Amino acid sequence: MIQVIQAQNVTLAYLKEKFALHKSEDEQFFTECDYILKISELEKQSLDRVKNNYLNVLENAPLLEEAVKLVVLSPLLDLAGFYRHPFYITTEESVEISEEVIINNEVNTEETKEIIKGKSDVLVLQNKLWLLIIESKRSRFSLAKAIPQALTYMLANPHPENPAYSLVMNGEDFQFIKLIKQDKPIYALSDRFTLYRHENELYKVLNILKKIDQIVS
Repeated sequence: MIQVIQAQNVTLAYLKEKFALHKSEDEQFFTECDYILKISELEKQSLDRVKNNYLNVLENAPLLEEAVKLVVLSPLLDLAGFYRHPFYITTEESVEISEEVIINNEVNTEETKEIIKGKSDVLVLQNKLWLLIIESKRSRFSLAKAIPQALTYMLANPHPENPAYSLVMNGEDFQFIKLIKQDKPIYALSDRFTLYRHENELYKVLNILKKIDQIVS
């Protein structure tokens, strides 16, 4: 029997049960998120415009997902260098993972295959590596709802020997995820960054994107 589950309906509890996913407690697991800023004044000026553009547009109405990509995500990817070789970007990328569950007792033997299907918003790749999966939900959408979906896509990484990274965002809040598929997959979350602080925390977001670029390159 085959059961299809939509990725947006997956929970952390499900992933922990089916894939033995667990969260790292090691402070050195996600050092890519250290906050030593190495961005230029020109980049800071560009990020200040991104922040102001988002807040100005948001005054009129909550932003839909496509608007979040246009106003915030696209400039970030540009400044991070992900539009240039050797990176390439796909959107609405189909992702599928499966888990077989076998029930065997004296009465019957039943094999159930659960397939999780979904589409990532943006997938940035380099030399066929899954580098960064981005879930860019609409404004006011809780990041907590996007994290299990992003982890689902990261578990589908066809290159388990390499770490996978995700950025979940809703325009005003941002959070990174790192996953390493060992005997049991392990993940960690970064701090959550927001545009509603006086300091422009897009500086930190771009800094982490650049660090991930350096690690993979």
